[in-house]
Amino acid sequence: MAKTKTRGRGKVKDKWKEKRWVTVLAPKEFENKPIAYIPITSDNHAISRSVVTSLFDIYQKDPQQYSINLQFQITNVSSNSAATLLKGHEYSREYLRSLVRRGSSTLSFIDDYSTKDNYLVRIYLIAFAQGKLNSSRKHEIRLIAHKIFLQKCQSMSYSELCQDIINEKIASEIFNETKKIKFLRKVAIRKTKLIKIPEDFKPPIAEPIVEEPEPTVEEPTVEEPTVEEPTVEEPTVEEPTVEEPTVEEPTVEEPIADNTADSENLK
Repeated sequence: MAKTKTRGRGKVKDKWKEKRWVTVLAPKEFENKPIAYIPITSDNHAISRSVVTSLFDIYQKDPQQYSINLQFQITNVSSNSAATLLKGHEYSREYLRSLVRRGSSTLSFIDDYSTKDNYLVRIYLIAFAQGKLNSSRKHEIRLIAHKIFLQKCQSMSYSELCQDIINEKIASEIFNETKKIKFLRKVAIRKTKLIKIPEDFKPPIAEPIVEEPEPTVEEPTVEEPTVEEPTVEEPTVEEPTVEEPTVEEPTVEEPIADNTADSENLK
């Protein structure tokens, strides 16, 4: 049988060693706050990459901002940070489904508008009516929305328009203008999409993040308290001095012999 040659496998490259981590920063209108921390292979591969986050993750104030998703596109990369541009926003499907009611009708409107600084934006409007809407009233509401969008886009820059849309200022203005025709329960700009960037667009410069050194926390020198042992004075017990009784021995008086009688007898 013929011998089969086996190809020797070389060393497998660890692609993660070639990557570096950068902090993705939001645009100026969102206070340049960090929105993600991603690995990249090179600056050219990272440009035009999209990052999606919620409005709550940026400001962390109102829990209702969880329903607003923002899409950012990386435009410039530095050593450890990346600058972005807002590509659009969108309400979550779960939030829009919660606004639907039985017996009510919805209205949608889509059109493209050019801002003062020549950004082309596609705007998606949705409205929820209290009850049924006929076609003539829907047409009148769309005309009012179109008129307000046209005025706002001609007088605002792209960043200003995005702020008013995300903060629901334009939607509330449409809501107030359409009260004369039909009371709408909710008006929302459910989605925006950046279609075209002006030719003279200059991507913002990604300033590198200066990592501050971690403060050296000096451990406090805890002085052990010197506990003085109390000097317990042993009580001096005085032994009672027992006085031995002095026993007086009785003095026995010897009888005095009467020698006078003997002397008389001798005579």
